[in-house]
Amino acid sequence: MTDAPDPNPAALGPFERWLTLWVALAMLAGLVVGNLAPGLVGAVAGAEVASINLVVAVLIWAMVYPMMIAVDLGAVAGVWKQPRGLLITLAVNWLVKPFTMALLAVLFFEHVFAGWIDPEDAQQYIAGLILLGAAPCTAMVFVWSQLTRGDATYTLVQVSVNDLIMVVAFTPIVALLLGVTDIVVPWQTLILATVLYVVLPLAAGLLTRRMLGAQAAIDAFGRRVKPWSVTGLIATVAILFGLQGEVILDRPLIIALIAVPIILQSYGIFALAYGAAWLMKVPHRIAAPCAMIGTSNFFELAVAVAISLFGLNSGAALATVVGVLVEVPVMLTLVAFANRTRARFPERPLP
Repeated sequence: MTDAPDPNPAALGPFERWLTLWVALAMLAGLVVGNLAPGLVGAVAGAEVASINLVVAVLIWAMVYPMMIAVDLGAVAGVWKQPRGLLITLAVNWLVKPFTMALLAVLFFEHVFAGWIDPEDAQQYIAGLILLGAAPCTAMVFVWSQLTRGDATYTLVQVSVNDLIMVVAFTPIVALLLGVTDIVVPWQTLILATVLYVVLPLAAGLLTRRMLGAQAAIDAFGRRVKPWSVTGLIATVAILFGLQGEVILDRPLIIALIAVPIILQSYGIFALAYGAAWLMKVPHRIAAPCAMIGTSNFFELAVAVAISLFGLNSGAALATVVGVLVEVPVMLTLVAFANRTRARFPERPLP
């Protein structure tokens, strides 16, 4: 495995560096359009087939497909020479994170914030947070890995294995946790959303890699389609806030309330994974990305499934978008912490 280049400000592109700003501007644009042209937003919301919004489906594919091109199944075989980082990632992502997010969501929205939120709305926010917790990061983790001088190849392997597990684990975990919180699970829609937004984009990404062949061609194509992700995310956020405008303007505090369990979960998951890597003497170039994957979220998938299950104007969809808003500031603080603590980790290869 080789180290990635030293981190520097240029490692973040303009989209990643200012993601919170772009999302905030998209939210504002959505609120404006929702108030000035409610018919337009309503028409978008009405374009549904089998509980799948066609406009949003196109936008979600635009977000997810460029990320799936990075999944390299050929790199997976070599990971077992250094299994500890991957084992920590998988244990935290699939045995801890979804369940602690559900626990925090129930704690805050059924108890701590119960006096401020209607019980029906609370269940929607809980559902959105569960969807965030069950979707570990796919794309942005490459940025966090680079900024912490992570092992680029090992990070790719971790993401690839996570995506493969997501194909089979996402639906049952979400269904289980939504059932625990007494939310009716529309199984057909959940399975359809998982196939549409995970299985098919992954298959398309793998097919694209095979057709392009050389890694240089794959990288060049990935750079060309990356703007699709930007456009898809910004447009989806604007649509969501266009539909949610009345609720948000009436209760602006709700954004802050939703952010609380997300922030607590982020720092808690990072501490668990990073601490486990330190105890197991995992080299920093693997330890930092392995902690970042569980901390960050595949918010594109969470947004897509929330819309499919509960609708564009649902509280669940709103909760997933708040996850986008808070992610970058939180992750940049963790990048800084990881870089400051680099000397506490071994740099020798794992046995």
